Amino acid sequence: MRAASDATTTVNQRRSERVMLRIRIMVSKDAMDGQIIREEAFTKVVNAHGGLLTTQMEVTAGEKVVLTNPKTNVSQQCHVLRCEPTNPREYSVSFEFAEPCPNFWPIVFPPENWHAPEL
Repeated sequence: MRAASDATTTVNQRRSERVMLRIRIMVSKDAMDGQIIREEAFTKVVNAHGGLLTTQMEVTAGEKVVLTNPKTNVSQQCHVLRCEPTNPREYSVSFEFAEPCPNFWPIVFPPENWHAPEL
């Protein structure tokens, strides 16, 4: 029984707390012709290291994109971890910031040394 508990703990460990948050965000990337493609997207889940968003822009795993918070005009470079179609005109994109950026989101994350009590 102990092995199953340890496996579950390992799977559920995250570098930072995930928060369900829907905010408007701008995604931009370089196009093949040298132009910059920009598109509005919406977050679904965020954390200090990245998150999950929905967009109509198709991207590929490993691709670099820039996210801009239009309310603060702060931009942050990140890379795409995964892109999956959710319907014919929308993609679910998981991404990771180049460096942790907890202040990019309009929320306060728990401190790194904070641990929830085990139930």
